[in-house]
Amino acid sequence: MTQFAAFLRGVNVGGVNLKMAEVAAALTEAGFTNVRTILASGNVLLESSGRAFAVRKKAEAALREKFGYDAWVLAYDIETVRAVVDTYPFEREADGYQSYVTFVADGAVLKELTALADHTGPDEKIAPGEGVIYWQVPKGSTLDSTIGKTMGKPRYKSATTTRNLRTLAKVLR
Repeated sequence: MTQFAAFLRGVNVGGVNLKMAEVAAALTEAGFTNVRTILASGNVLLESSGRAFAVRKKAEAALREKFGYDAWVLAYDIETVRAVVDTYPFEREADGYQSYVTFVADGAVLKELTALADHTGPDEKIAPGEGVIYWQVPKGSTLDSTIGKTMGKPRYKSATTTRNLRTLAKVLR
């Protein structure tokens, strides 16, 4: 069995309100083991014998069936998440800034988001990683940032989800 981090997009932040205990129960019913949630923003640790893509699809189907919403899940084995966090290219706790990782499950979307690095404001930083976009913006300007404005578009919803470094540190504990 492999431990995975499953990141649910848009849960408890944008209109889809789910109780994490119910999410854990639904994923357990779907056949995942050792399911536990971290915070209330759609972060789940679970175990499966499947690969990441199969975990993603199975979790999405279970959540859609149980809760009746268009669920999007990105799943990664825990060592991949650890590697993503370990290679964050900017200062992790920069005073006055938020540090984020956007997980991207589609190569074309990753390429589009990477191209945004040429169009950032003076205080924004964007850098590509292995299947992710790293970014950092001043606190209070996340939604107004180049990435923030872009990520709200429907085209990106099924293939991306963003977490701040502090949340990812809690996932990795």
